[in-house]
Amino acid sequence: QVQLEESGGGTVQPGGSLRVSCASSGHNASTYCLAWFRQAPGEERAAVATISAWSSTTWYAASVKGRFIISRDKAENTMYLQMNSLKPEDSAIYYCAARGSDYCINPPKLNYFQFWGQGTQVTVSS
Repeated sequence: QVQLEESGGGTVQPGGSLRVSCASSGHNASTYCLAWFRQAPGEERAAVATISAWSSTTWYAASVKGRFIISRDKAENTMYLQMNSLKPEDSAIYYCAARGSDYCINPPKLNYFQFWGQGTQVTVSS
């Protein structure tokens, strides 16, 4: 059974930074396309960033490009999302996702991913 678990969410002020993590078990994350999605109340789940297994090529949604950085530690089977210059509109539940492929198709679709975490809440507020 593949399991993904997010952590590191919390409440920060606008302009602040936060790093969320996604730990995996039951598979070798180094062979998977990994992604972060987010979902705000009443809105659809939207892709934030992806990182490929082989080259670690990254993709970012336009709304976060230049502010967020996705990375992965293959040895630890952990993925990270460093969020800088946070805005109130970044508030959402952040989910990690994985697909058994050494490449990512961007922009990603929800049904492309086989495995999901339970999400971690990020709130940006004064």
